[in-house]
Amino acid sequence: MSAPRPEQPTLPLTFRPTLTRVVLLSVGLAMFLVITVIALMLERLNPGERITFVFVAALFFGVLALLSRPRVTADDTGVTVVNLTRTRRLAWEEILRVNLRSGDPWVFLDLSDGTSLPALGIQPGLAKQRAIRDARALRSLAEAHGSGSDDTPAGR
Repeated sequence: MSAPRPEQPTLPLTFRPTLTRVVLLSVGLAMFLVITVIALMLERLNPGERITFVFVAALFFGVLALLSRPRVTADDTGVTVVNLTRTRRLAWEEILRVNLRSGDPWVFLDLSDGTSLPALGIQPGLAKQRAIRDARALRSLAEAHGSGSDDTPAGR
């Protein structure tokens, strides 16, 4: 007789590094405001130079906003992995294993086509315990909805 499975998280469910996102967007906004104010306060700048300052500030903010984009969304039909520049939709059956080993910068999904997909939406950088909890939840969902299994506990 097998042990009862822990209760599954309610779907849909989105995993994202919230603290990292808040830090990146806050720093980006602060940088944009400071550079823009400096551009407006410097009297020796002509309008073209002021526009260049604001453009560079917007570029910095855009890069930090791009870095804050990653997330993993699970629903009844599968998982959507949003990384920096790519979004990939996976059916549950495509996910064989959810891995977050000690020292990994983020979760890796082992797929049925023999590849591994990084899922940057779960990363232990600033919130290690939350990342381990999220990886376990995603692993549990993959095992319940697809063919996913894993011998290694999350965080190892």
